Parts: sequence; C-alpha cells; structure tokens
Amino acid sequence: MTDRQAAIVGIHEYPLRVAPGVSGMQIKVASIRAALDDAGLSWSDVDALYDAGDGEAGGGLQLAQYLGVHPTIIDTTNVGGSSFEFHAAHALQAIAAGKCKVAVLSYGATSASRRMAIGTGRLGGGGANWRMNMEMPYGSTLISNYAMVKQRHMYEYGTTTEQLAGISMATRRHAMNNPEAVKAMTDLEFVGVNDITEQNVLSSRIVADPLHLLECCMISDGGGAVIIAGADVARNCAKNPVWIIGTGEAVGYVDNGSDITTSAAAQSGPIAFGEAGITPDDIDIAMIYDSFSITVAVCLEDLGFCAKGEAGDFVAGGRLAYDNDAAKLAINTDGGGLSSNHPGMRGIFLLIEAARQLRGESHSQVEGAKLAVAHGNGGMLASIHTGGTVILAKD
Repeated sequence: MTDRQAAIVGIHEYPLRVAPGVSGMQIKVASIRAALDDAGLSWSDVDALYDAGDGEAGGGLQLAQYLGVHPTIIDTTNVGGSSFEFHAAHALQAIAAGKCKVAVLSYGATSASRRMAIGTGRLGGGGANWRMNMEMPYGSTLISNYAMVKQRHMYEYGTTTEQLAGISMATRRHAMNNPEAVKAMTDLEFVGVNDITEQNVLSSRIVADPLHLLECCMISDGGGAVIIAGADVARNCAKNPVWIIGTGEAVGYVDNGSDITTSAAAQSGPIAFGEAGITPDDIDIAMIYDSFSITVAVCLEDLGFCAKGEAGDFVAGGRLAYDNDAAKLAINTDGGGLSSNHPGMRGIFLLIEAARQLRGESHSQVEGAKLAVAHGNGGMLASIHTGGTVILAKD
C-alpha cells in the first residue's frame, strides 16, 4: 500500500436539492466554509483550489478572488462528472510534491431550480466539429446513448432489466435512511417516496428504450466541498483522516471494433488498485457514478468487482444494499444519483459519502468498513467519456 501522503480531512454536502433563490456560487462557498469547519481549518490554511468551472464560479481564478485566498495551485480540470476524482488525484500529486498543503474541491449547481433538462436535448451545439460531425446528424441524446449501452449489454450477455433493477432497489433502500435524500425526493415530487421493488422499476415508464424512469438519475440542485490535506496537517485535524492511497485516470471513446459496454474504468481502475496495492476483493464500499443503472453495471465489471457480462447476477435483487447478507459490497450508500441528488456533475458526492463511510458517519453505515472506492464517469458512455478512480482507506 502506498505511503499515506494526503487525506480527506473535511467534507460537506449542501443539504437542499431544491434551493430556489440560491446561486451555485453561494452553494459552493457555504459548502467550503462548512467543510473547513468540519476539518478544524480556516480560510487562511487554503493554498490550493480545484474547480471544474461549474455555475457562475468561472473557474479557479474567479473563485480565488471571490473567496479572498491566494492559492499556489489552481487546477480547473473539467472532464465531466468525474472531474472531482481527477481533482483528488491531482491534489495528492501536488501535496506529495510539496506544492501545497491544503486543497479545496467544491461544486455548486441549481439545475432543478433552473429547470435544466439534462440529458434530454440534442447533443452538441454551435458549428460542426470533427467529433460531433459523426454523431449529431443521427439525433442522439445523452440518455439515448446510455440506452444503447444497456441494449447492447442485454444482447451481448443476456442481462435483463429485472436484474439491473436491483441497482435502483439498493440505492433507494439507502436513500430512505438518508433524511436529505427523502426530502429531495419529496421536494422533487417523486411518485412514491418509499422503498421500491423490481416490479416498481419495470412498471415505471420508458424514458429511452430500454431505460425505465427509475433507472435514470434525478435532476436536482446541490453541491458540496472536500478538503484534502497533507499528512502533517491531516494528523492534527478535527476528524480522523481518510487517506487517498490510489488513483487512476482514463478516457474512453468509440473507435473501430471497440465495445461500447466497456468504459474507461477498465483502464483507470487497475491503475488505482495497483497504486494502492490492493484488489477489488478488498473493497468494502463502492461509490459508483449512477447517472443510470447501466453506468453502475458497466463500471462494476470494468473495475473488477465481477467479470464482464456478470453484472446482472451481481446486482440482482438489490443485493448491493448495505444490510443485505448476500452483498459482497455496498454501493452508493447515500442514495446515489438515482435517489439522493444529481445536479449535473456528481463526482464530488462519491468522495463525500466514501469519506463518511470510513469515518463511521453514514446513514447506511457498513460495519467495519476500512477501504472504499469512488469512481466517477464523465461525458457519456457510447461516446467520449472519462473514468476517475480513487481508492480511500480508513485511518
């Protein structure tokens, strides 16, 4: 296992999923302030900003001015929903190189309040370019791309919607333990704020064949912040550090002969596990980007939790719920993007919930959890996308 050079020392998740009258910047700043308090640190301790340019923040440059800090590291990497896993990897590298000591990752968005129909519009925009020239003419949307991946997985491996419904069932089970997720579903007027069954998933309407409504993430407001510090700072923080022991980054895209059911996780996962010196069998909790049920299924396979084509059996019946005796690991114990929040870029919440679990603070706590993986998927499957894998260890 790698030397413990950097750790998550502070976390905060903005509590509201519908927050009219609040800006994305206000969500970011409130979350950073609360995460610093959680760590027992102050604004003057911050010397690195990691920002994906979300909302009106305009990237790390404007955010630094807004916060009144003078970072020695500014990283504005934006690779979609996995940006925050990339940020965590970059923060570890910068801290290990002695470039900074306390890094802030933050996110804030008001997608629900602004009525953003994420994923339902036509791809691209503006003038033609070398990539969209090959995709836009066919009328594809983000959701239809994921539907295509699910359709191919079903054809190739015999996977069924009945099996994949288990992902929605497990995450809803966790959401019902999370008061903020329950409020989210209530405020967003979900039909039935309760545990769900396989039949509930199958009887929910088709959004993009063969994806059902209950296999698709919500669109919410929200945000959060993560504070990452070097070992000398982490040992003196208010909460026990959650160590970053392995990271991996990758990009995936469609080319001749490629398999759209294989994601960038197939590249980023082995790198992260190799750096950490562990295997998927050692992991207790997996926070996997759940824009759709098929995203989780594909990433579980590519990260090595089950063989390619076996995700259906692996997730069937909701067996990845934290309190299911048949579970080999628990996934998305906050309720995930399917039942807790998804403002558009969900990667930061994977880090937050993984840290909660390893600090013993989750609403669906896995007893004795020592190792977690947070894996973000940015862009979209069946097109250009990214995979960011972070392995975390309890102090």
